[in-house]
Amino acid sequence: MDHVPPGVELRHLRGFLAVADELNFTQAAAVLRVGQPALTRTVRALEDALGTRLLERTTRRVALTEAGARLRDELAPLLSRVDGALRGAGSEPPLLRLGFTSLLPQACAELVHAFKAATGAGVRLVRGNEPLAGLLSGACDVAVVRGDVPSGAAVRTRVLLREPRVAVVARGAAELAGRRVVDWAELADVPLVVNTVTGTTSPELWPPERRPRLACTADNLDEWLEAVAAGHGVGIAPEPVARRHTHPALRRVRLKNAPPVTVRLAIPTRDAHPLAEQYVNRAPQFSDASSG
Repeated sequence: MDHVPPGVELRHLRGFLAVADELNFTQAAAVLRVGQPALTRTVRALEDALGTRLLERTTRRVALTEAGARLRDELAPLLSRVDGALRGAGSEPPLLRLGFTSLLPQACAELVHAFKAATGAGVRLVRGNEPLAGLLSGACDVAVVRGDVPSGAAVRTRVLLREPRVAVVARGAAELAGRRVVDWAELADVPLVVNTVTGTTSPELWPPERRPRLACTADNLDEWLEAVAAGHGVGIAPEPVARRHTHPALRRVRLKNAPPVTVRLAIPTRDAHPLAEQYVNRAPQFSDASSG
């Protein structure tokens, strides 16, 4: 934008980016710690000031318009720099925000300890229900990404580690009943429950000629757990995530020959936080030859 239209305030831009990140007004309001009606008014005020629709809203979903996507891509790095400048202007030590979606690997705790000791900076953990944990909207400075990085995302990555997959099934369910170990190929014959937002497993991981049927999808980890517990199908998750997020109606089944889940650290291609590169460079160097 060549100039800021009258009436546009920083809170309008932050509100829009939060919704663009979550694609859900309720979740975005929770992130910002404001009421949903107030956030809705904030975004509408920005749209009115700009004279264009930024979001398409229905009763079932929220999506970015073409103008909204352009604004998000341009605003995210700018607001990240503003946040960094404001933090640097204060008297407190610099702060790096580490984003994640469901669980931080133990390797990150070790990295945080070494990073803080070397730089004197603080680290704040930020959880987001979005594949890049809010990295592109400026909600965090470094993101822990499980599985594939979204196509076309303007980020640089470094492989941190790889995690084994396990099956998660409802206790007493017909699928895999009583099994303690299952071969990956056998799962092509069972219905699959998929977390389409932050999950790491989809039918496309199996050969085209023999893939599991998609039973249902979920938008977050809690919905995914409840769908599997309800007996809709089998879930597949990284072993540390499944172990951490337990459910009384679920049990884990070890998998043989399952492709591991690649865990990466990601930072923006442009305008990254000055300390983000230092954090990422402390991670051990792995080959990036593995799929999701």
